Amino acid sequence: MLSSCTRTLSSTKLLRCTVISVAHYTSNYRLAEVGKFESPKLTGKYETGQLFLHRVFGYRGVVLFPWLARVYDRDVPNKKESKPIEESMNYNQVGKEVKGRAHTYYQVLIDSRDCPYIRAQTEAVTFLGNQDNGRTLYAVPGLDYIGHEDVMPYVAGSKRPIRHDLFDKFLAYAPEKDPPFGARETLIAWQERNHPWLELSDVHKETTENIRVTVIPFYMGCRESQNANVYWWRYCIRLENLGDLTVQLRERHWRIFSLSGTLETVRGRGVVGQEPVLSSQQPAFQYSSHVSLQAPSGHMWGTFRMEREDGFTFDCRIPPFSLESKQDDNSQPSGII
Repeated sequence: MLSSCTRTLSSTKLLRCTVISVAHYTSNYRLAEVGKFESPKLTGKYETGQLFLHRVFGYRGVVLFPWLARVYDRDVPNKKESKPIEESMNYNQVGKEVKGRAHTYYQVLIDSRDCPYIRAQTEAVTFLGNQDNGRTLYAVPGLDYIGHEDVMPYVAGSKRPIRHDLFDKFLAYAPEKDPPFGARETLIAWQERNHPWLELSDVHKETTENIRVTVIPFYMGCRESQNANVYWWRYCIRLENLGDLTVQLRERHWRIFSLSGTLETVRGRGVVGQEPVLSSQQPAFQYSSHVSLQAPSGHMWGTFRMEREDGFTFDCRIPPFSLESKQDDNSQPSGII
């Protein structure tokens, strides 16, 4: 895992810096060199097999494949000048009009050695799979989505630099390539088979009082319940403190609108059983949750009640986002290899 002192280095220094791994043994920490930083890509995209450290969470990982997403950033003013179609893909219809801009994200594997030390759920990708004429919810551990700007690339001499159960099944060592790991047929087939359930299409962002909230929704599928269809989505939320003062999340307040005409309000303490603290040392927290509707589409929006270290409390806006289903082609999600 990346040490905090390394994380603050400029991009020019990264070219000459050693990647430091922090391994935990009882109450002691051990530093070990795992590779050398490369220059981050300012243009283009990273290829399958690229090793990296996460800019915010510090974990080691490897890129599986890219996604081209539409990012709806409510902090960026919409400009009226003409933009190429790939830069202005369409508009978010929830609330105020926000132009979607194309941005590259990556499906990645997380090194299992770093999972205990990162403030992000490491089972963020879940499926609603078919089993025994029903549907079963199951997860793929150590699979994440990250933005291009969060990739801090490095190279390593090891043939198996990332520890994950799927690393050898998905990637093959190819020393003649750059990066020296290529996709196996297993990875290509898995991506194609699970494309509807893995695909990242929309990302929503908004900042309140220096607290940046990013939401990524995913459609999971439909199941029958008491002679009615129930549609399921998961959503991944990242909170990041961009300021200097420590802030703690105290409460959540959700509004969930269904196309069937229902409006549900959900209030509660914290998120996923926690009230995370966002400080300058640990500025980010990421979690996933699920929602179901008895309609093929809907909307969600809400607020987080935050408490700052000086006692000031405020409602941090969660950007509104659409819940859209996909055509059911009777394909069976398969996350188990």
